[in-house]
Amino acid sequence: MKVVLDKLTKIFPNRVKGGEDVVAVNDFTFEIPDGKLVGLLGPSGCGKSTTLYMICGLQKPSGGKIFFGDEDVTDLSPEHRGVGLVFQNYALYPHMTVKQNILYPLQNLKGADKLSKEEMLKRAVDAARLVQIDSLLDRKPSELSGGQQQRVAIARALVKMPRVLLLDEPLSNLDARLRLQTREEIRRIQQETGITTIFVTHDQDEAMSISDVIVVMKKGVVQQVDQPQKVYDDPANLFVAKFLGTPPINVLNGEVKGGMLYIGEDAVMPVPKAPEGKVTVGIRPEGFVLDENGPFCCRLSGVEVMGRDVSVLATHEASANPVVRAIISAESKIDEQAETIRYSLKPRKLFLFHPETEERIRYED
Repeated sequence: MKVVLDKLTKIFPNRVKGGEDVVAVNDFTFEIPDGKLVGLLGPSGCGKSTTLYMICGLQKPSGGKIFFGDEDVTDLSPEHRGVGLVFQNYALYPHMTVKQNILYPLQNLKGADKLSKEEMLKRAVDAARLVQIDSLLDRKPSELSGGQQQRVAIARALVKMPRVLLLDEPLSNLDARLRLQTREEIRRIQQETGITTIFVTHDQDEAMSISDVIVVMKKGVVQQVDQPQKVYDDPANLFVAKFLGTPPINVLNGEVKGGMLYIGEDAVMPVPKAPEGKVTVGIRPEGFVLDENGPFCCRLSGVEVMGRDVSVLATHEASANPVVRAIISAESKIDEQAETIRYSLKPRKLFLFHPETEERIRYED
């Protein structure tokens, strides 16, 4: 089911006299393709959960339209939209078994949608099997791990055979290993069912690993929409560049003079199409190449061995961060007693931004 958001806006009135209203979502226009998994990504307060709740009907938009296919569902009640919603806290009924929790949405169906007991049980067992909890149907939620409880919540959302599946930070209560395992399961389930899925998270690793498309939001405004790797490799602005990436991007103050990029006193790279003047420079940690004759010189602080890679910590007077972090191969030989370290830089891992607007500056030929 294709989902279309047309100039979707949500404004919350300020409760303080004389205060300004809060624009949680501002003119959000986007088409979610049928059968795709889309990640809404951004920091707390960016409007991603509000967008999700407007799609499912729990909140009414202040402006704009929502379409499921060609059907305008903007004013349709949640129970008539055909959505499945999975909350952050699972919201399972503690006195019910797994089977009863999964069956519950079907037992509330009325009229032409009402099912027989046999049909309901078959759907519940099929949903449980899909999320691999069919051996746990007689347990209570208190007898399950966090990951198992999350699977029950997903099965309960799927049992209605929704047109759209909505996931509101479904992994935030799990430990690191369970998060990894469960996000892989969510991707598998989505691909097997082909249900259009919208996944809200503030964790960029989650969004990038399982989404077909990610939407990066900031203060209710969409910053960039594209395939995860494209957004990482080609950020539209400094906010997107800083939000995506672990470890985060290195941010430095620079200047373009005579077609060359200077960071401090170092002429580090030709930037033939960049305008002259001050710039903000972003360098991904993997964008450094150890080079004893390299143009970029930093003061060495330390080396962290991470197995396959080595994290080199350094300082530079032009850095906006306390540390300049480079990720290089563990096979590289580093003199940890040296005062300085030199790099050449990978052009595809270095980005320029306007120092005031923070918009991307293109410098390639």
